Order: sequence, then structure tokens, then C-alpha cells
Amino acid sequence: MIPHIRKQIDKSLASFMDQVEKDYKLHLVSPVLYQSIREFSLREGKRIRPLLLILSYKGFSPKGKRISPSIYNASTCIELLHSFMLIHDDIIDRSDLRRGKPTLHRLLGKTAKTNDPKKLGYDLGIVAGDIVYALAIDAFLSVKESPSRKERALKYFIQTAAFTAMGEFIDTVHGVEQLNKVKEKDVFLNYTLKTARYTFDCPLVTGAILAGADNRDIKKLSELGIMIGQAFQIQDDIIGIFETEKNIGKSILSDLDESKKTLLVCHANETLSPAKRKLFLKYFDKRKKTYSDLMAVRKIFVDAGSLQYCVDQVDTRIQKTFKKLRSLKMQEKYRLVIEDAIYQLFKHSNRIAEQYDISMKFYRK
Repeated sequence: MIPHIRKQIDKSLASFMDQVEKDYKLHLVSPVLYQSIREFSLREGKRIRPLLLILSYKGFSPKGKRISPSIYNASTCIELLHSFMLIHDDIIDRSDLRRGKPTLHRLLGKTAKTNDPKKLGYDLGIVAGDIVYALAIDAFLSVKESPSRKERALKYFIQTAAFTAMGEFIDTVHGVEQLNKVKEKDVFLNYTLKTARYTFDCPLVTGAILAGADNRDIKKLSELGIMIGQAFQIQDDIIGIFETEKNIGKSILSDLDESKKTLLVCHANETLSPAKRKLFLKYFDKRKKTYSDLMAVRKIFVDAGSLQYCVDQVDTRIQKTFKKLRSLKMQEKYRLVIEDAIYQLFKHSNRIAEQYDISMKFYRK
């Protein structure tokens, strides 16, 4: 079922971008603008957000109901929201790669001849991101559902965009604050706003609202979406330090270079002895990190128990998510597919845990 739905999502996304060319005439403004947005939006990805929206919608729809193809337009809007977030996030992080290819602002830096292509790319990237967000709203409006459900779902979608931007705001502020001022609760607030709301909470809740789920189940979906979203971001932070560049499609040094205040970092900073903390900060505060610095930081995270702590936090949230998921009044076959999709998402954590001899209870058979 998952490959079939993903195929339909990709088809819907490509079809929508074709319609954008006709409706907005972006290619007449600039062929580079349209082609860059199209290529960036259609890049191969997990499509987890639109997938969850479709599964939630089908799971809460009455058995035997004919599902309108327009529901895939709602899934397209979730994927475009994701693209919008990535475009701006890459500008803020000064990233050069996204999904193994140049970031959108790097592509747009070639739009015109200039002595400062980086600035041009950043400026045009911001504008392009705004266009993609407008296109996301457009995609949502073409969904054929009852007006009351559609309005409620759209409001949730827009609120999610605002909350995610708040998370980006917090993340940017954390980036310049001293490490000892950023506590674990601050990190989890950032994870909730920046990742959990739009990656899991919003797709699941939006699909359920459009299908007519009751408020009790919608609340449960939001709660489990936050839990699994936090776990997903913790895993992403682990991957950013312990994975390979080939597997993540961007520089393995990017997270360390940015001195991100992740759960790994905060745990190590709060638990290390003064002498070891001083050594850790020597690497963490270094302006230009090397691969050797990354290896040293990895060892510090392992020795401090920070990797173990973060894997445990992921493990606990996955188990709680599944317990809540199984209490929902949704069609079992779709619930099981959601469970499998989540299971697949966290194999990364399990593989890294096994590499460092850490047990994940969730993956015990």
C-alpha cells in the first residue's frame, strides 16, 4: 500500500506543478525560477508527511466510501509546506546540499550574472520559498470535502506553518546563545514546534479532520504526533553526528559546524565533568571543524552516555506512540500501515544503537 500511495503522491505533485506553470506563468517571469522550484519539489524523498495525511484520511473515512482523488491535493500541500520550510532552513543554515543535490538558493544564485552570487541566491531563495508556501495553500483549496471540515483543516495547516516558523525562530536564537543557557526543556520545545507539528501532528490531524474523525481521536493524533515528532528529531540529531555523508545526502560536518544545541549536546554539557566539559567545548566552539573533531565529539557523546540517553528517549516515545495509536477508532488496515511506516522510519536509530552496543526495546523481536 505504501509504494502505491507514494506513487500517487508523486503523480499528484508533478501534475500540480504542471498546473502551476499554466496558472502562474512562473516560467515567463524566469525559466530558472519555475524549473528550480519544480525540480526541488519533485526530488526523491520519503514523502512521509503526505503519506500520513492520506493514511489518516482513509483510516477515519467510513468503510466503502469512495475516496476523491482531490485528497491527494491536500497531501501535495503538506509536501509543499515541507519544501517551503527546507528552502528557508537551508538559507539560514547556509547549507549547500539538500537530498544530495544543490540547495535551491544555490541554484537560484545562477539566475543572473553578479559579483555576489551567494547573496543573490539567498535573496531569491527567500522569495522562492514564499512562492512555494502560496502554492501549498492553492493545492489545499482544490480539495473536495465539506466546507466546514475543509476550513477547520486549512486553519490547522496554517497554524502549523506559524508554529514551525516559531520553532525556526527559537532555533536561530539558540544558535547564538551560550550553550549553558539552553536547557533540555528548551530543546524539546524547539523539537515540538520546528519538527513534530508539521512532520507528524499536522498531516495526521489534517487527514482526520477532513475525514470527519471525532475530537477525542483528533486530540490523540495530535499527542502521538508530537511524541513521534520529537523522537524523529532526536534521531535526526543522532544521524547528523553518527551517520555517513553518503547516507544523509549532506555534509557530515554540517550539524557540528553549526554548533547546534541538540539533546545530545545539552545532555553532554550537563553531565560531563568540568575537565571533560572543557575538552568538549574546545571542539564545540571551534569555528572550523574537521573530521577528526567529529570523531572526538562522537567518542565524547558515547562516553558521557549522551548517545544512550538520546536512544532511550527515542525508544520511549516510539513505544508510547504505538500504545496511543492502537487506541484510535480507525480502520485497522490503515492503522497497521501507519505503524509499519513509523517502524521503517526509526530503523536508523536501531542500526546506530546496535553499532554502539545500545539496546532499543522497541526493536526486540
